[in-house]
Amino acid sequence: MERIKINLPATFAFSTIIKIRITDLNYGGHVGNDSFLSLVHEARQQFLNHHDYSELMFESVSLIMADAAIEFRKELSYKDEVKISVTASGFDKYGFDIFYLLEIIKEKKLALAGKAKTGMLCYDYTNKKLMPVPGAAKNKLLSTL
Repeated sequence: MERIKINLPATFAFSTIIKIRITDLNYGGHVGNDSFLSLVHEARQQFLNHHDYSELMFESVSLIMADAAIEFRKELSYKDEVKISVTASGFDKYGFDIFYLLEIIKEKKLALAGKAKTGMLCYDYTNKKLMPVPGAAKNKLLSTL
């Protein structure tokens, strides 16, 4: 079976810590794949907010997710604290990638829980069309690396 392999950038521009809630767990007693993607979504929102953006207000455009990839490495359980590091790279005319490194914090040590990548496109929701990446947004996201 061919597995997804995500090659993470060497540096990350932002990190946040999120505590696992009981509602994040599935019937197996660990974070389900849908909740794992929700953690990534929350980290992306915090990353964008850190730069004074949101998915609907990204300079003169909005953002829409084109794809997502997740590489699971370790189960996440109730009350685990997860450090999620986030960075943007791979900019082209219409979009860019956001990479995520998820690590469980245990006894002041970090253990790899997973990796993720989301492909983000700049989008005009009113006219339903792709838009070029605003130069100011690209510069702002890359300035912290």
